[in-house]
Amino acid sequence: MTSPVTDVTDPLHAELLEIAREAARRAGELLRDGRPADLAVAATKSSPIDVVTEMDIAAEKLITTCIADRRPDDGFLGEEGAASPGTSGVRWVIDPLDGTVNYLYGLPTWSVSIAAEQDGETVVGVVAVPMRGETFHAVRGGGAHATGAWPGERRLACRPAPPLDQALVSTGFNYVTAVRTHQAEVARQLIPRLRDVRRGGSAAIDLCDLAAGRLDGYYERGLHPWDRAAGDLIAREAGALTGGRPGERPTDDLTVAATPGVFEPLQRLLEELGAWHD
Repeated sequence: MTSPVTDVTDPLHAELLEIAREAARRAGELLRDGRPADLAVAATKSSPIDVVTEMDIAAEKLITTCIADRRPDDGFLGEEGAASPGTSGVRWVIDPLDGTVNYLYGLPTWSVSIAAEQDGETVVGVVAVPMRGETFHAVRGGGAHATGAWPGERRLACRPAPPLDQALVSTGFNYVTAVRTHQAEVARQLIPRLRDVRRGGSAAIDLCDLAAGRLDGYYERGLHPWDRAAGDLIAREAGALTGGRPGERPTDDLTVAATPGVFEPLQRLLEELGAWHD
């Protein structure tokens, strides 16, 4: 079991965080320890590149069962098909394996992402990164924290904002070839205006790395709610700003997250380059 949560004042939020941490830990162990040498592909999604493994589906089932055993009236929205409204006002938004292709190829940059919404607002987020031995979590209004190779629990804070031309920014690419081609063109135009661009392969980890001061910004087109829900809260609670197109919240069209001094110039530049459409 995870250690009890003692630094959250709202009893419901403390309960949700404890459950999310336990479910993420168990799913991470399942994925890490149960990964077969020759992953069997259970199904395909929108393209041959976007594969769903048997482990992905098993991890979501483990998470939803773990949560439902303790909170049977909650709703679910999961990448692998979990969808129920619930009656409690709490809904869990789950990506059981963010970074599926990395996982498939044996790369370490994959994660388990679990968020809890209360009346439509994200109040708890947990992202476990088993191959790093790190787990990030946040409660709305309570800051963002992480455990890892360092002693104890660390409170997260994003980096001081550099000028945009010195910002290290991460992004991701869609599985659909036409969309990915446009995203590559946007990145080509961005690179000369930034320190550099990274592409890690897990939106949840990129948002947590922003929170931990390892990146100055992040943007991506085509994220779903389960891709960004937990990481978005963790980034915001660490002091980052998040949004979509100017004046909008993050959407499936565009997610932007950055330190306060980088956020607006990066968002304006992405708008100029038409990062949200072909």
